[in-house]
Amino acid sequence: MTSKQNHNKSVTQRSGDPSMSLKIWGVRGTIPAPATPGAVEKHVRELFNRFFDHDAKHRSDLDSFFLSLPQHVLGGFGGNTSCLEVKTSDGQLIVDAGSGIRPLGYEMMKGPCGTGSGEVHILFTHFHWDHLIGLPFFTPIFIPGNRIHVYAVQPELPEIFRTLFRKPFFPVAFEQLGSIIEYHQLEPRKPFDLAGVRVTPYQLDHPDPCWGYRFERGGKAVAHCVDTECTRVTPEQLGKDLPLYQNLDLMLFDAQYTLMETIEKVDWGHAAASLGLDIAIREGIKRVIFMHHDPASTDDKIAVAQAQAMRYYQNQLTSARRSGTKIHEVDWSFAYEGMTIDL
Repeated sequence: MTSKQNHNKSVTQRSGDPSMSLKIWGVRGTIPAPATPGAVEKHVRELFNRFFDHDAKHRSDLDSFFLSLPQHVLGGFGGNTSCLEVKTSDGQLIVDAGSGIRPLGYEMMKGPCGTGSGEVHILFTHFHWDHLIGLPFFTPIFIPGNRIHVYAVQPELPEIFRTLFRKPFFPVAFEQLGSIIEYHQLEPRKPFDLAGVRVTPYQLDHPDPCWGYRFERGGKAVAHCVDTECTRVTPEQLGKDLPLYQNLDLMLFDAQYTLMETIEKVDWGHAAASLGLDIAIREGIKRVIFMHHDPASTDDKIAVAQAQAMRYYQNQLTSARRSGTKIHEVDWSFAYEGMTIDL
């Protein structure tokens, strides 16, 4: 296997169709959170009870019954850790290699990656385990002929790969990988072009350096602001990282905790939905998707956090109306695995 270290290099492609499509392959933080057999059995029993309470009795009633269920009851939010796919007509890029990158890899094997002619681009925000854990199980990385481009602001990216693929931690050593790995060290706040998208890294508020990404294409802008405690909130505090939050069509934001939990877990590096809503209202962000759900939170608990965020948001709107203040209204929701967004 050959491996190259090409630092400060970007791949520039010409843009065709201006649209971007995003798919969330992993929504959890810290560690994967698969459902236990007992939890699945309990959920199935609750669904049957809801079905009959719905006055449904026949198989033909299933579709209308499913349509009546909220996401946390129907399929849950998912258990894989962070992984985002951004696709355009010019290519594809991936943000982070949490356990969600494993099923994404299976999907990619149906295309050029399965024949050893794939070109993959993975951007890393930081190197905590939940954002790396899926990488050794990302099938395209083992296929000879595939070219895996990896990007990070942090200089230790090559060391990270050689540590992950090393015995006794993993049975396949780095030297045995079939693909060609190319490293690209990014410059903070300096834009570059990738898969027809203008990408700019900005610093987040998280233990150990963590970088968010701003994606721009065809007049649309998306910000990946996951793994941030948002200790800097005002424009003055954010300073040179403020552009990450400005003029956005979509923001992906950390909401691992409820507001009360953020008070209890200072310096843990995660936020609550209310913080993201405040920024979105102030900056006029059109849509916000909240993710990085706590692995200790059941689907029901995440739904409670979502309801708390709704009360907070409604209170903000009500207070503004009472004072006669004009306020920006935000389209927002909590992320679930498999969620797709087209821009």
